[in-house]
Amino acid sequence: MTTAPPPAPGAAPLRIALIASARYPIADPFAGGLEAHTWTLSTALRTRGHEVTVFAGPGSDPALGVVEMPLRAPRISESARRDPSMVAASWLEEHHAYLQLMLDLSRGPERYDVVHNNSLHYLPVAMAAALSVPVVTTLHTPPTPWIESAIQVAPHCPVHFSAVSDHTAAAWRHVVPAATVVRNGIDTRRWNPGPGGEELVWSGRIVPEKGAHLAIEAAQLSGRGLRLAGPVGDSEYFEACIRPRLNRTTTYVGHLQQPELCELVGSSAAAVVTPCWDEPYGLVIAEALACGTPVCGFARGALPEIVTRDCGRLVRPGDCAALAKAVEPTIALSRADARRHAETFCSMGVMTRSYERLYRSVSA
Repeated sequence: MTTAPPPAPGAAPLRIALIASARYPIADPFAGGLEAHTWTLSTALRTRGHEVTVFAGPGSDPALGVVEMPLRAPRISESARRDPSMVAASWLEEHHAYLQLMLDLSRGPERYDVVHNNSLHYLPVAMAAALSVPVVTTLHTPPTPWIESAIQVAPHCPVHFSAVSDHTAAAWRHVVPAATVVRNGIDTRRWNPGPGGEELVWSGRIVPEKGAHLAIEAAQLSGRGLRLAGPVGDSEYFEACIRPRLNRTTTYVGHLQQPELCELVGSSAAAVVTPCWDEPYGLVIAEALACGTPVCGFARGALPEIVTRDCGRLVRPGDCAALAKAVEPTIALSRADARRHAETFCSMGVMTRSYERLYRSVSA
């Protein structure tokens, strides 16, 4: 059951258009942290009495009341396809979907009080000036050329920006001087404390930048078993760097739905987080802490903002030997303290109240 604190007394409900991924469905098991975050935010806002319309890809959770953005390819002539500037079909499908959505939102009477772009696409930023209602865009990633270009379309970009961490806000500061930091939250009623166990856990998208191969190396150096879970986002990386290292003590358990993933994380001694890039936030950290599972990982990106000495240990990025040495001190930490940090710092309630304040400030 999903719950959220009640809205402030006397506060009128808001009509919110939430733009999500057109490529990946907002449904469990989630393709990644962004999709999980969108599901949590839309569910929490609706629970608090707001009218939320989610624009997302086909196959999304019907309980969200999703308006699908169909990924259909526009009819492109053979002569146009032969043009050297022709892009991949998937890129053109997404471009077409977001273009159609923004044109639809720009027409007719005001149906919403605020439009929240929670996707990674540039068109909701570039076309924000065409809408008669305020647009909020959450910055989930390091700077990208497409969004930087979209910000500079008009002399004064009308979009109100939020960022998922201080680190991410600082990374965008050259083009977004004042982003409101709203950290991603998780539903601590769905991510329950677990008993712990003997093995380590790594969860997330299995792609090179998430560094699952380094988690395997650190776990083997520590002498602990490791269970990996998550969608394989890069099959070549998985076959070359992950599958050959699997054995009796290092196992891949697949792409799990939330209840099974919660059980896995909660029954682990510690969660290992090994980014090979500057992680903008790290939702898997919040999920682990909510399960009472302390975290050991690399001090990259936003991780030092989330992981405190009470709930984890961080080491120099890429140093698997140091990470292996940090495993036992991490396991010795209080699981109750880890859970408490999740409740006070990265819960769904904290996140939702922050977004409500932002929505009301821009729509006033």
